Amino acid sequence: MDAGATTTKLLTLLNVSATKSSKRKWAAVDDFPSKKLNSRKVARFETEESTPITKIVVETKEIVEVPEDYADDDTGDDPYESHFGRAPALLSEESRTALEQKLWSSTRKTLSTLGQAIELVPEGQKAGQSSGKNLLERLEKPFLARQSKQTREEIGIQNDLLSTLSSHRDLYIPSSSWDHKKCTREAISLHAINHITKKRRRVLKNNERLAHASKADPNGSPPDDIQDQGFTRPSVLVLLPFRNSALEWFHALTSHTPSPAFQVENQSRFLNEYGLSPGMVDKLAMAEPGTYPRDQIETFKGNVDDNFRVGVKLTRKSVKMFADFYGCDAILASPLGLRRSIEKEKSADYLSSIEILIVDQMEALLMQNWEHVKFVLSHLNKLPKDSHDADFSRIKPWYLDGQAEYLRQSILLSSLETPETRQLFNANLNNVAGKLRIERRWSPVQVPDGIEQNLTPFDCPNPKDEADRRFQYFTGQILPAVLKSAVQSSNTVIFIPSSFDFIRVQNHFKKESGATFAILSEYSSPQDISRARQAFFSGKKSFLLVSERFHFYKRYKIRGVRNLIFYGPPSNPQFYTEVLSWPFVDEGVDASDVTCRLLYCKYDWFQLERIAGTESASELIRQ
Repeated sequence: MDAGATTTKLLTLLNVSATKSSKRKWAAVDDFPSKKLNSRKVARFETEESTPITKIVVETKEIVEVPEDYADDDTGDDPYESHFGRAPALLSEESRTALEQKLWSSTRKTLSTLGQAIELVPEGQKAGQSSGKNLLERLEKPFLARQSKQTREEIGIQNDLLSTLSSHRDLYIPSSSWDHKKCTREAISLHAINHITKKRRRVLKNNERLAHASKADPNGSPPDDIQDQGFTRPSVLVLLPFRNSALEWFHALTSHTPSPAFQVENQSRFLNEYGLSPGMVDKLAMAEPGTYPRDQIETFKGNVDDNFRVGVKLTRKSVKMFADFYGCDAILASPLGLRRSIEKEKSADYLSSIEILIVDQMEALLMQNWEHVKFVLSHLNKLPKDSHDADFSRIKPWYLDGQAEYLRQSILLSSLETPETRQLFNANLNNVAGKLRIERRWSPVQVPDGIEQNLTPFDCPNPKDEADRRFQYFTGQILPAVLKSAVQSSNTVIFIPSSFDFIRVQNHFKKESGATFAILSEYSSPQDISRARQAFFSGKKSFLLVSERFHFYKRYKIRGVRNLIFYGPPSNPQFYTEVLSWPFVDEGVDASDVTCRLLYCKYDWFQLERIAGTESASELIRQ
């Protein structure tokens, strides 16, 4: 169905619905009985050992660990109502025009614990206009009560995050640390739960208003300011690479809904399907410290299946896992899992009303298939194909006008920045409240002493020609010289970051180089890997082509290496140091026996900065 037909159908349904009295309840509104809306109490929660919160005094309305003034502020200063209300002031024609024309005003600011940031707002709009009250004051009780198990830095990070997120600006952190992953997830989870809670309470209060209005005057018209819903119920989407990541976010979400006050429905099933099967041992988690790199342990411990999707429904006293997508509040999913679901059902209507998007571990998603991420994002906030029993008289006007993408808040988390992640931030985030990008300055990586690094630039005036120019320079300049060298024509590893480039170089070796070679790619079977490593170590194969994805997943140490050629800078600077350590796996190898050459151009800035350091990379690019 094309966009015009969809719009016509929706407007027709709207006209029909508007003629009726709006008495219909939203999906499962009985989860929050209206008689509980005005009850208040102070709840003291004792949490499990897995959460850093020991005791939290929270003034709440029997829903989740959210302070009273943060969770249910009906004043005009409420950030939720200012941004997601029926008529947000920021959603003006001028701001939309500025976004459509990519007109942004940028300023540099400092966030105490998050560091330096670039703030972008639509041209003509004031920075921080939608922030409302300072959230640090509003979150004092629940966040200062966790001193016993949290460091001052972690509390500062959470306060900075929540203060920033409460303004509903987009946030991009391209250098998130593994040390702060847990506290970051908990802070973002609290923000997401608060959003869901406020949305549900607004719906229930309007239900009460409609009921009272109908009782007072059965033939009267309903209030005209009750638009409080989207097309479908899910409002939070969390994109993750593996099931172990979904398990971590589950713990973060439920740290704010502790037992016995809350029950987690289908918890055993979720832990079984998203954790390790009974009897399985996680060798990464059980290994002695230092055996495996930190990022490998954190990324691949537990269940690493990358095809999953699960709905999460929040009720007054429970968290329900595996809820139906059209009856849930949040969706935890991998890009692959969502894409298969969308293609199978030929519908992405459950993504039509996403108001908070969270993308975590973007560096891992890049190593999977970035096209899946782009596919999912292309289906966000589109007009649905079917009505799904929606009450169109209750849908917010900006949904009906197809303007939801201008209000969606996106939170992007990655340990590394790449052109793909920066492009997503620049091109896909069109929030009228603005967006923030955290900056980081890098120091040079540590490499084995004595290795001479030869960084070789090639000219490339147009980014569209980068792949061709790199291939031409490699096959025309570097490879012929290597093949003529008595030293470098054997025991040489060629490390190739891009999968597209890997296939291209592999085909060149097959057809034109005349050299013997073996390959190690992410698609190599254990038998293929064993044969390739043995053939290279024994000298039967002079060259070994290694893809970055292979190293990301396997982290093998290769023997027999004396010469290293980097077809491009690795995305992860740790990969660079690990590959440079391969020659020293063999005993008796001196640094003077090792050669290293890295090919780069100005469009490799992000990767080069992490290897050479920010200052040195600037000089290298100017050469």
